[in-house]
Amino acid sequence: MKMRILLIILAFIQTIFLYGQELALVRENRLWGYINLMGEYTIQPQFKEARSFHNGYAGVLKNGKWGFINTKGEWIIEPKYDRVKDFYSGWALVLQKNEWSYINSSNEVLDCPVPDKYYDFNDDGVAFFQKGKKIGLLDSAGKLIIEPEYNIIRTFVNGYARVNNGKHWGMIDKKGEIIIPLQYKVLGHYSAKGVSAKMKNGWGIIIDNSFIPVPKVKEIGSFYDHSDLAFAKKGGKYGFINTKGEWIIEPKYRTVKPFYKGFAPVNNGFKWGYVNEKGEEPIPFTYLNAGFFGNNGLAKVQVGKWGFIDTKGNLVIPAKYDLAPTILINAKRLKDFLAKGFVNGAVRVKYKKKWGFLNKKGDVLGDRWYVNAELFSK
Repeated sequence: MKMRILLIILAFIQTIFLYGQELALVRENRLWGYINLMGEYTIQPQFKEARSFHNGYAGVLKNGKWGFINTKGEWIIEPKYDRVKDFYSGWALVLQKNEWSYINSSNEVLDCPVPDKYYDFNDDGVAFFQKGKKIGLLDSAGKLIIEPEYNIIRTFVNGYARVNNGKHWGMIDKKGEIIIPLQYKVLGHYSAKGVSAKMKNGWGIIIDNSFIPVPKVKEIGSFYDHSDLAFAKKGGKYGFINTKGEWIIEPKYRTVKPFYKGFAPVNNGFKWGYVNEKGEEPIPFTYLNAGFFGNNGLAKVQVGKWGFIDTKGNLVIPAKYDLAPTILINAKRLKDFLAKGFVNGAVRVKYKKKWGFLNKKGDVLGDRWYVNAELFSK
Protein backbone atom coordinates (compact mmCIF):
# COMPACT_ATOMS: atom_id res chain seq x y z
CA MET A 1 0.00 0.00 0.00
CA LYS A 2 2.82 2.40 0.93
CA MET A 3 4.64 1.52 -2.31
CA ARG A 4 1.49 2.27 -4.33
CA ILE A 5 1.10 5.67 -2.64
CA LEU A 6 4.78 6.43 -3.30
CA LEU A 7 4.39 5.58 -6.99
CA ILE A 8 1.33 7.85 -7.24
CA ILE A 9 3.25 10.72 -5.62
CA LEU A 10 6.20 10.19 -7.95
CA ALA A 11 3.91 10.14 -10.98
CA PHE A 12 2.27 13.35 -9.78
CA ILE A 13 5.65 15.06 -9.34
CA GLN A 14 6.73 13.89 -12.79
CA THR A 15 3.53 15.29 -14.29
CA ILE A 16 4.15 18.69 -12.67
CA PHE A 17 7.71 18.67 -13.98
CA LEU A 18 6.75 17.71 -17.51
CA TYR A 19 3.80 20.02 -17.90
CA GLY A 20 4.88 22.90 -15.68
CA GLN A 21 8.36 23.52 -17.04
CA GLU A 22 9.18 26.48 -19.24
CA LEU A 23 10.40 25.73 -22.74
CA ALA A 24 11.84 27.99 -25.42
CA LEU A 25 11.33 27.56 -29.14
CA VAL A 26 14.67 27.62 -31.01
CA ARG A 27 15.82 27.01 -34.57
CA GLU A 28 19.01 25.36 -35.70
CA ASN A 29 19.62 25.26 -39.42
CA ARG A 30 16.09 25.04 -40.84
CA LEU A 31 14.29 23.13 -38.10
CA TRP A 32 12.61 24.19 -34.85
CA GLY A 33 12.80 22.43 -31.49
CA TYR A 34 12.43 23.23 -27.79
CA ILE A 35 14.94 23.63 -24.95
CA ASN A 36 14.50 23.86 -21.17
CA LEU A 37 16.02 26.39 -18.77
CA MET A 38 19.18 24.31 -18.54
CA GLY A 39 19.71 24.73 -22.27
CA GLU A 40 18.94 21.06 -22.98
CA TYR A 41 16.75 19.92 -25.84
CA THR A 42 13.54 18.39 -24.56
CA ILE A 43 12.10 18.21 -28.08
CA GLN A 44 14.69 17.85 -30.82
CA PRO A 45 14.62 20.18 -33.87
CA GLN A 46 12.22 18.53 -36.33
CA PHE A 47 9.57 21.07 -37.33
CA LYS A 48 9.67 23.41 -40.33
CA GLU A 49 7.41 25.84 -38.46
CA ALA A 50 6.31 25.94 -34.82
CA ARG A 51 4.83 28.19 -32.12
CA SER A 52 5.80 28.74 -28.48
CA PHE A 53 4.05 26.81 -25.71
CA HIS A 54 1.05 28.32 -24.01
CA ASN A 55 -1.23 26.56 -21.51
CA GLY A 56 0.94 23.46 -21.95
CA TYR A 57 0.53 23.06 -25.73
CA ALA A 58 2.30 24.32 -28.85
CA GLY A 59 1.18 24.46 -32.46
CA VAL A 60 3.59 22.78 -34.91
CA LEU A 61 3.61 22.18 -38.67
CA LYS A 62 4.05 18.73 -40.18
CA ASN A 63 3.54 17.76 -43.82
CA GLY A 64 1.96 21.13 -44.57
CA LYS A 65 -0.65 20.95 -41.79
CA TRP A 66 -0.78 22.27 -38.22
CA GLY A 67 -1.50 20.34 -35.05
CA PHE A 68 -0.60 20.57 -31.35
CA ILE A 69 1.96 18.83 -29.13
CA ASN A 70 2.43 18.72 -25.36
CA THR A 71 5.70 19.45 -23.53
CA LYS A 72 6.78 15.81 -23.98
CA GLY A 73 6.56 16.25 -27.75
CA GLU A 74 3.51 14.00 -28.04
CA TRP A 75 0.69 14.83 -30.44
CA ILE A 76 -2.46 15.87 -28.62
CA ILE A 77 -4.11 17.00 -31.86
CA GLU A 78 -2.90 15.47 -35.09
CA PRO A 79 -1.89 17.91 -37.86
CA LYS A 80 -4.95 18.75 -39.97
CA TYR A 81 -5.35 22.53 -39.83
CA ASP A 82 -4.24 25.25 -42.24
CA ARG A 83 -3.39 27.68 -39.42
CA VAL A 84 -3.50 27.61 -35.63
CA LYS A 85 -3.08 30.08 -32.77
CA ASP A 86 -2.26 29.57 -29.09
CA PHE A 87 -4.37 28.05 -26.31
CA TYR A 88 -5.92 30.49 -23.85
CA SER A 89 -8.40 29.46 -21.15
CA GLY A 90 -8.65 26.02 -22.71
CA TRP A 91 -9.42 27.13 -26.30
CA ALA A 92 -7.34 27.75 -29.42
CA LEU A 93 -8.32 29.25 -32.75
CA VAL A 94 -7.81 26.99 -35.78
CA LEU A 95 -8.40 27.53 -39.49
CA GLN A 96 -9.70 24.79 -41.75
CA LYS A 97 -11.25 25.21 -45.21
CA ASN A 98 -11.21 29.01 -44.80
CA GLU A 99 -13.28 28.83 -41.60
CA TRP A 100 -12.08 29.69 -38.09
CA SER A 101 -13.30 27.90 -34.98
CA TYR A 102 -12.32 27.39 -31.33
CA ILE A 103 -11.14 23.92 -30.26
CA ASN A 104 -10.11 22.47 -26.90
CA SER A 105 -7.29 20.01 -26.22
CA SER A 106 -9.65 17.12 -27.07
CA ASN A 107 -10.22 18.69 -30.51
CA GLU A 108 -13.84 19.49 -29.63
CA VAL A 109 -15.31 22.59 -31.29
CA LEU A 110 -16.80 25.34 -29.11
CA ASP A 111 -20.49 25.85 -29.84
CA CYS A 112 -20.83 29.64 -29.99
CA PRO A 113 -22.34 32.43 -32.10
CA VAL A 114 -20.38 33.20 -35.26
CA PRO A 115 -18.58 36.57 -35.14
CA ASP A 116 -17.47 38.69 -38.08
CA LYS A 117 -13.93 38.53 -36.72
CA TYR A 118 -12.38 35.99 -34.38
CA TYR A 119 -10.22 36.91 -31.38
CA ASP A 120 -8.17 34.75 -29.01
CA PHE A 121 -9.55 34.08 -25.57
CA ASN A 122 -7.47 35.64 -22.83
CA ASP A 123 -6.33 34.00 -19.60
CA ASP A 124 -9.38 35.46 -17.82
CA GLY A 125 -11.70 33.25 -19.87
CA VAL A 126 -13.22 35.84 -22.20
CA ALA A 127 -12.82 36.69 -25.88
CA PHE A 128 -13.85 39.73 -27.88
CA PHE A 129 -16.90 39.17 -30.11
CA GLN A 130 -17.27 41.45 -33.12
CA LYS A 131 -20.33 42.03 -35.27
CA GLY A 132 -20.10 44.81 -37.81
CA LYS A 133 -18.13 47.60 -36.16
CA LYS A 134 -19.25 46.81 -32.62
CA ILE A 135 -17.56 44.55 -30.06
CA GLY A 136 -18.96 42.46 -27.19
CA LEU A 137 -17.64 39.63 -25.02
CA LEU A 138 -17.83 35.84 -25.31
CA ASP A 139 -17.21 33.50 -22.35
CA SER A 140 -15.36 30.16 -22.45
CA ALA A 141 -18.69 28.28 -22.46
CA GLY A 142 -19.56 29.93 -25.78
CA LYS A 143 -22.17 32.31 -24.34
CA LEU A 144 -22.29 36.05 -24.94
CA ILE A 145 -21.50 38.06 -21.83
CA ILE A 146 -22.15 41.33 -23.64
CA GLU A 147 -23.86 41.82 -26.98
CA PRO A 148 -21.68 43.82 -29.40
CA GLU A 149 -22.25 47.42 -28.30
CA TYR A 150 -18.83 49.04 -27.85
CA ASN A 151 -16.53 50.60 -30.44
CA ILE A 152 -13.44 49.47 -28.53
CA ILE A 153 -12.72 47.02 -25.71
CA ARG A 154 -9.14 46.91 -24.45
CA THR A 155 -7.49 43.78 -23.06
CA PHE A 156 -8.42 42.91 -19.47
CA VAL A 157 -5.92 43.95 -16.78
CA ASN A 158 -6.44 42.68 -13.23
CA GLY A 159 -9.92 41.50 -14.26
CA TYR A 160 -11.09 44.82 -15.76
CA ALA A 161 -11.16 46.27 -19.26
CA ARG A 162 -11.47 49.78 -20.68
CA VAL A 163 -14.34 50.32 -23.13
CA ASN A 164 -15.21 53.10 -25.54
CA ASN A 165 -18.60 54.03 -27.03
CA GLY A 166 -17.18 56.27 -29.73
CA LYS A 167 -16.98 59.35 -27.52
CA HIS A 168 -15.93 58.39 -24.01
CA TRP A 169 -14.03 55.75 -22.06
CA GLY A 170 -15.26 53.71 -19.10
CA MET A 171 -14.43 50.35 -17.55
CA ILE A 172 -16.19 46.97 -17.20
CA ASP A 173 -15.56 43.77 -15.25
CA LYS A 174 -15.57 40.22 -16.66
CA LYS A 175 -19.34 40.02 -16.21
CA GLY A 176 -19.72 43.01 -18.49
CA GLU A 177 -20.92 45.27 -15.69
CA ILE A 178 -19.82 48.91 -15.83
CA ILE A 179 -17.60 49.80 -12.86
CA ILE A 180 -16.45 53.20 -14.17
CA PRO A 181 -19.03 55.19 -16.18
CA LEU A 182 -18.24 56.06 -19.80
CA GLN A 183 -17.51 59.75 -19.30
CA TYR A 184 -13.74 60.12 -19.67
CA LYS A 185 -11.59 61.26 -22.59
CA VAL A 186 -8.63 59.09 -21.47
CA LEU A 187 -8.53 56.24 -18.96
CA GLY A 188 -5.57 54.32 -17.51
CA HIS A 189 -5.27 50.62 -16.61
CA TYR A 190 -7.22 49.36 -13.60
CA SER A 191 -5.52 49.36 -10.22
CA ALA A 192 -7.17 49.06 -6.81
CA LYS A 193 -5.02 52.03 -5.78
CA GLY A 194 -6.55 54.35 -8.36
CA VAL A 195 -7.15 54.87 -12.07
CA SER A 196 -5.69 57.80 -13.97
CA ALA A 197 -8.23 59.64 -16.13
CA LYS A 198 -8.79 62.75 -18.19
CA MET A 199 -12.02 64.70 -18.34
CA LYS A 200 -12.82 67.73 -20.48
CA ASN A 201 -11.38 70.09 -17.88
CA GLY A 202 -8.20 68.17 -17.08
CA TRP A 203 -6.51 65.15 -15.54
CA GLY A 204 -7.16 63.43 -12.23
CA ILE A 205 -7.40 60.11 -10.38
CA ILE A 206 -10.49 57.94 -9.90
CA ILE A 207 -10.77 56.39 -6.43
CA ASP A 208 -14.01 54.65 -5.39
CA ASN A 209 -15.64 56.15 -8.49
CA SER A 210 -14.83 59.67 -7.36
CA PHE A 211 -12.75 61.84 -9.69
CA ILE A 212 -10.00 63.74 -7.86
CA PRO A 213 -8.57 66.54 -10.06
CA VAL A 214 -4.80 67.08 -10.17
CA PRO A 215 -4.23 70.75 -11.10
CA LYS A 216 -1.99 71.86 -14.00
CA VAL A 217 -1.10 68.29 -15.01
CA LYS A 218 -0.85 67.50 -18.74
CA GLU A 219 -0.62 63.70 -18.44
CA ILE A 220 -0.85 60.95 -15.80
CA GLY A 221 0.37 57.40 -16.38
CA SER A 222 -1.34 54.27 -15.08
CA PHE A 223 -0.96 53.12 -11.48
CA TYR A 224 0.30 49.56 -11.03
CA ASP A 225 0.04 47.19 -8.08
CA HIS A 226 3.80 47.18 -7.55
CA SER A 227 4.11 50.92 -6.76
CA ASP A 228 2.13 53.72 -5.12
CA LEU A 229 3.49 56.20 -7.65
CA ALA A 230 2.55 57.02 -11.24
CA PHE A 231 4.40 59.32 -13.59
CA ALA A 232 2.85 62.68 -14.44
CA LYS A 233 3.72 65.62 -16.69
CA LYS A 234 3.70 69.29 -15.76
CA GLY A 235 5.30 72.23 -17.54
CA GLY A 236 6.85 69.96 -20.17
CA LYS A 237 8.67 67.78 -17.58
CA TYR A 238 7.89 64.45 -15.91
CA GLY A 239 7.86 63.49 -12.25
CA PHE A 240 5.85 61.15 -10.04
CA ILE A 241 2.66 61.60 -7.99
CA ASN A 242 0.88 59.44 -5.42
CA THR A 243 -2.77 58.38 -5.48
CA LYS A 244 -3.74 61.65 -3.75
CA GLY A 245 -2.30 63.60 -6.65
CA GLU A 246 0.58 64.90 -4.54
CA TRP A 247 3.99 65.36 -6.16
CA ILE A 248 6.41 62.93 -4.50
CA ILE A 249 9.12 63.48 -7.12
CA GLU A 250 8.98 66.92 -8.70
CA PRO A 251 8.70 67.12 -12.51
CA LYS A 252 12.23 67.61 -13.81
CA TYR A 253 12.84 64.76 -16.28
CA ARG A 254 12.48 64.81 -20.05
CA THR A 255 10.90 61.35 -20.10
CA VAL A 256 10.39 58.51 -17.64
CA LYS A 257 9.18 54.92 -17.35
CA PRO A 258 7.00 53.48 -14.53
CA PHE A 259 8.38 52.29 -11.19
CA TYR A 260 9.10 48.59 -10.87
CA LYS A 261 10.95 46.88 -8.03
CA GLY A 262 11.53 50.27 -6.39
CA PHE A 263 13.27 51.96 -9.34
CA ALA A 264 12.13 53.96 -12.35
CA PRO A 265 14.27 54.59 -15.44
CA VAL A 266 14.41 58.36 -16.08
CA ASN A 267 16.02 60.58 -18.71
CA ASN A 268 17.54 63.96 -17.83
CA GLY A 269 17.53 65.20 -21.43
CA PHE A 270 20.80 63.56 -22.37
CA LYS A 271 21.15 60.11 -20.81
CA TRP A 272 19.17 57.56 -18.79
CA GLY A 273 19.61 56.77 -15.11
CA TYR A 274 17.40 55.62 -12.24
CA VAL A 275 15.42 57.25 -9.45
CA ASN A 276 14.05 55.49 -6.35
CA GLU A 277 10.71 56.19 -4.65
CA LYS A 278 12.37 58.68 -2.28
CA GLY A 279 13.43 60.80 -5.23
CA GLU A 280 17.10 59.84 -4.87
CA GLU A 281 19.19 59.09 -7.94
CA PRO A 282 21.37 56.14 -6.87
CA ILE A 283 22.36 55.14 -10.42
CA PRO A 284 23.82 58.01 -12.49
CA PHE A 285 22.74 59.19 -15.95
CA THR A 286 25.19 57.28 -18.10
CA TYR A 287 23.07 55.11 -20.42
CA LEU A 288 21.65 55.48 -23.92
CA ASN A 289 18.60 53.53 -22.75
CA ALA A 290 17.55 51.67 -19.62
CA GLY A 291 15.04 48.97 -18.72
CA PHE A 292 13.30 47.71 -15.60
CA PHE A 293 14.84 45.73 -12.75
CA GLY A 294 13.52 42.18 -12.76
CA ASN A 295 12.94 39.65 -10.01
CA ASN A 296 16.63 38.74 -10.09
CA GLY A 297 17.72 42.31 -9.34
CA LEU A 298 19.14 43.03 -12.80
CA ALA A 299 18.15 45.63 -15.38
CA LYS A 300 19.12 45.95 -19.03
CA VAL A 301 21.06 49.08 -19.99
CA GLN A 302 22.44 50.26 -23.30
CA VAL A 303 26.00 51.48 -23.66
CA GLY A 304 26.39 51.05 -27.41
CA LYS A 305 25.36 47.39 -26.99
CA TRP A 306 23.21 46.06 -24.14
CA GLY A 307 24.35 44.70 -20.81
CA PHE A 308 22.86 44.27 -17.32
CA ILE A 309 23.43 46.14 -14.06
CA ASP A 310 22.52 45.41 -10.45
CA THR A 311 20.70 47.83 -8.14
CA LYS A 312 24.02 49.48 -7.20
CA GLY A 313 24.77 50.29 -10.82
CA ASN A 314 27.46 47.64 -11.22
CA LEU A 315 27.69 46.19 -14.74
CA VAL A 316 27.42 42.47 -13.96
CA ILE A 317 26.85 41.26 -17.53
CA PRO A 318 29.03 43.01 -20.15
CA ALA A 319 27.40 45.39 -22.63
CA LYS A 320 28.11 43.37 -25.77
CA TYR A 321 24.70 42.00 -26.76
CA ASP A 322 21.76 42.97 -28.95
CA LEU A 323 18.23 42.53 -27.60
CA ALA A 324 14.89 42.04 -29.27
CA PRO A 325 12.76 45.22 -29.21
CA THR A 326 10.59 45.63 -26.10
CA ILE A 327 7.08 46.16 -27.49
CA LEU A 328 3.93 45.99 -25.39
CA ILE A 329 1.41 44.58 -27.90
CA ASN A 330 -1.21 43.94 -25.25
CA ALA A 331 -1.50 43.46 -21.53
CA LYS A 332 -1.21 39.67 -21.74
CA ARG A 333 2.54 40.13 -21.46
CA LEU A 334 2.43 43.18 -19.17
CA LYS A 335 4.55 41.56 -16.45
CA ASP A 336 7.09 40.36 -19.01
CA PHE A 337 7.18 43.83 -20.55
CA LEU A 338 7.93 45.43 -17.20
CA ALA A 339 10.50 42.85 -16.16
CA LYS A 340 12.42 42.52 -19.45
CA GLY A 341 15.03 41.52 -20.33
CA PHE A 342 14.84 38.53 -17.90
CA VAL A 343 11.74 36.36 -18.27
CA ASN A 344 11.50 33.15 -16.24
CA GLY A 345 15.14 33.46 -15.18
CA ALA A 346 16.66 33.83 -18.64
CA VAL A 347 17.14 36.66 -21.10
CA ARG A 348 17.18 36.29 -24.87
CA VAL A 349 20.18 38.01 -26.49
CA LYS A 350 21.85 38.23 -29.87
CA TYR A 351 25.60 37.88 -30.25
CA LYS A 352 27.54 37.71 -33.51
CA LYS A 353 24.33 37.23 -35.54
CA LYS A 354 23.13 34.29 -33.42
CA TRP A 355 20.50 34.11 -30.66
CA GLY A 356 20.79 32.49 -27.25
CA PHE A 357 19.91 32.84 -23.57
CA LEU A 358 21.86 34.10 -20.58
CA ASN A 359 21.25 33.28 -16.93
CA LYS A 360 21.71 35.93 -14.23
CA LYS A 361 25.43 35.12 -14.03
CA GLY A 362 25.83 35.90 -17.71
CA ASP A 363 26.45 32.27 -18.66
CA VAL A 364 25.06 31.08 -22.00
CA LEU A 365 22.42 28.40 -21.45
CA GLY A 366 23.67 25.12 -22.86
CA ASP A 367 26.70 27.00 -24.20
CA ARG A 368 24.83 27.14 -27.50
CA TRP A 369 23.66 29.78 -30.00
CA TYR A 370 20.77 29.50 -32.46
CA VAL A 371 19.59 30.94 -35.76
CA ASN A 372 16.37 32.02 -34.00
CA ALA A 373 15.04 31.82 -30.45
CA GLU A 374 11.76 32.79 -28.78
CA LEU A 375 11.02 33.58 -25.11
CA PHE A 376 10.56 30.82 -22.54
CA SER A 377 6.92 29.95 -21.89
CA LYS A 378 4.81 27.04 -20.79
